[in-house]
Amino acid sequence: MIDLKPIVSRADYIVRIVSILTSIFVVAAIIVDYGFVLDAHEMSFILSVYNAGWWVYFISFAYKIIVHWSEVWRKGMSFTLILGIMLCASALPKFFTTPGDTQILTTLWSVLIHKYFIISIIGLLSLITISQWIVNFANKRTNPALLIVVCFMTLIAFGALLLLLPRSTLEHIRLPVVDALFISTSAVCVTGLSSVEIAHTFTIEGQIIIALLIQIGGLGIMTITSFFALFFMGGIGLYSQFSLKNMIASSSESLKSVLTNVLGFTFVIEIIGALFIWLSIHSTMGMTLRDEIFFSLFHSVSAFCNAGFSTLEGNLGNDLILYNHNIFYLVISLLIVLGGIGFPILMSLKRILSYYGSKLLHKVLRKNGQRSRYMHIVDINTKIVLYSSLALIFIGTVGIALFEWNGAFASFSAGEKIVQSLFNAVAPRTAGFNSVSISDFTRVTIILYLVLMWIGGGSQSTAGGIKVNTFVVALASLKSLIKGEHSTTLFNREITYSSIRRALVVVFGSICIIALFYVALLLLEPSIPSIDLLFESVSAFSTVGSSLGITPLLGDISKVLLVVLMFLGRVGFITVLMSILPQNEQPKYRLPKEDIIIN
Repeated sequence: MIDLKPIVSRADYIVRIVSILTSIFVVAAIIVDYGFVLDAHEMSFILSVYNAGWWVYFISFAYKIIVHWSEVWRKGMSFTLILGIMLCASALPKFFTTPGDTQILTTLWSVLIHKYFIISIIGLLSLITISQWIVNFANKRTNPALLIVVCFMTLIAFGALLLLLPRSTLEHIRLPVVDALFISTSAVCVTGLSSVEIAHTFTIEGQIIIALLIQIGGLGIMTITSFFALFFMGGIGLYSQFSLKNMIASSSESLKSVLTNVLGFTFVIEIIGALFIWLSIHSTMGMTLRDEIFFSLFHSVSAFCNAGFSTLEGNLGNDLILYNHNIFYLVISLLIVLGGIGFPILMSLKRILSYYGSKLLHKVLRKNGQRSRYMHIVDINTKIVLYSSLALIFIGTVGIALFEWNGAFASFSAGEKIVQSLFNAVAPRTAGFNSVSISDFTRVTIILYLVLMWIGGGSQSTAGGIKVNTFVVALASLKSLIKGEHSTTLFNREITYSSIRRALVVVFGSICIIALFYVALLLLEPSIPSIDLLFESVSAFSTVGSSLGITPLLGDISKVLLVVLMFLGRVGFITVLMSILPQNEQPKYRLPKEDIIIN
């Protein structure tokens, strides 16, 4: 009796390798087809790549049906199986001639053989295969920090290549490589700093690429690939599930539930936000309906992901939007806040609303059934983020209104001044939109901006900065030290030593990194005012995107330094160091303790 297991195992390995290589070639062919104007010979080569990709996926799907039928049947009507059925349907025109005079069948045949139908199928299969490969790589117990760093670097490089494509820029524009790298990094790291004018440089296709980079960067590439692997390929390894749950701060929920919530919150909020943006600008900016829809979607994604990119010349300070659009600025502000408080807080708010909504419903209907009860439904992280965010927004709004009422906001009505004060208090907390030129603000307002940018938003959010969680824990630690307390407490909870230590390291490390890059920029750009360079450094590290207008004036080396600074700010300098330095095992002994004379 021949043992078929080694043969099947070897065949599975070959099919997997061929599928991965094919996926890479197919994605590359789609990019070239999309990005360049091709002649007949080049187009013929691209079509041959599509055709080869189709055959590889058709044969591999047939192989899975024959050899692994039980596994395919167990997964049921998964997305991959649906794509496989569509792939088989597209084979009908290849093996059978076009039916006779039946109009319906003739139309169906033309759809099944159409180039875009084939590209859609093999393109989605390629993305799923690549996602599965990335997650399988993570399953090899790769250092999670190293994996995050490599994924972000790969996405940035890929985004830069896409922005360099001829169709991404206007006809008369030749985008320098440094600027493409800068914009890609700024988009992936949801910063918003731009070395070129987006409206005058990129086509609609280029702006769509920027929006996609913002979306993927805001959600996190591991979240996206894990979603593809879990929902479209049937599951991911246990190690990857634990790593991903730690990355997005999930406690008891299943990974499937966490991913559903993260992506569900994101897309629902962005679509609702886009709808309200469209309602606020409809027929007021001289745009076509198509342009209004794209404008609404782009700015909803940019606002929720705290990116700060705009398709308008001069950002949101353009005269088309600046006056008589208070609703627009309020919607953008709300999207920034929702994106900046973090996914764990959004999940907590959903649980709180569901609990109290259910409680109210039971009272109204007078039901006596058993209901779940929570001893502490509002956890400490939710309290810290919500209370501190509200406090910072209030302080920022009052402060900016006080200093700019008759200054930068002098041309606005009283109602617009209040809205602009609120908007400009929310935007520095890593969104980076600007409605008036920041250079018109007083020095006191600029210092307030610097503090708000440095603090940033909530942990595990699309925002940057050191995060409000870190800032509050550091303040609580300072307060306990001053009062001579032996422990640090917040909301009747003792904060763990590891949280305090991490918070202090983040605060101290962020100051050191900003200072280091600031000094480097001072040496490289002696003609630019020092306060402008400090503002640029804090904005880049905090992934804010606000600027005093010097970004296009910087040299190539300075732009590369800001690229590194944005990367450190988004990925986290601790994560980068953990990916480089080897992790030592904890010793089984403790060294003698000594007091150090401090102060």
